[in-house]
Amino acid sequence: MNTESRDFTPSARDRFDRMHSTIRTRICLLDYAPGTRLSEEALAAEFGVSRTPLRRVLVRLEGEGLLHSVHGVGTFVTDVEISELAQTYQLRLELAELTGKLGAVTPKEELWGEFKALSARSKALLKAPDARRFAELNMDFFIALLKLTTNEPLRDICERLYFQTTRIWLKSVFASKIDLADEVDVFDREVHDILRALEVGDLHAAALIQRAHISMSFTRMLNGAGRSAP
Repeated sequence: MNTESRDFTPSARDRFDRMHSTIRTRICLLDYAPGTRLSEEALAAEFGVSRTPLRRVLVRLEGEGLLHSVHGVGTFVTDVEISELAQTYQLRLELAELTGKLGAVTPKEELWGEFKALSARSKALLKAPDARRFAELNMDFFIALLKLTTNEPLRDICERLYFQTTRIWLKSVFASKIDLADEVDVFDREVHDILRALEVGDLHAAALIQRAHISMSFTRMLNGAGRSAP
């Protein structure tokens, strides 16, 4: 459980998590572009809450590196550059492998249903690539993969680092620095390979496949930006 929500009643905690997830998704899908000033008044009205719980959400997002607060001015969406997050990607590589070792669990029927639906969405994108739909699918697949470990501290840090870096990919696509159709094809193969590993019960192999694809994605974005891997 997140420490920011421990003192809330269940309904208040649900509202906190919903606001946090919604605003975070908007930032990561570039609905709130880097540099955008968020209006506390408008967001509080949208979610039907006072500014106090909303500000707790914004503080958490600032702690996650997605927002930056300027006293007396406002709260702004941060920008991200791949060169600044090389160490974050390196840590994500190591943590991805750990998800197949620490608290690893085989997917139950409900999770298998999620994976099959995600695979179907991936196949559909192969026929009609779309950057936003792909970004949404990528996020949903990542969240599903987190359910393969019961180690909550590991899940928390993996989630935090993923959302710190996910905007870089979408920015690269919009700037035509990487090929969207090729990215969808690579992703579809990742989904296929991970599900094959899960089908035979090899959770460690599934984690290694995810690790390899994080590494390849980072390298492709570096190449698109004209940089070399550290």
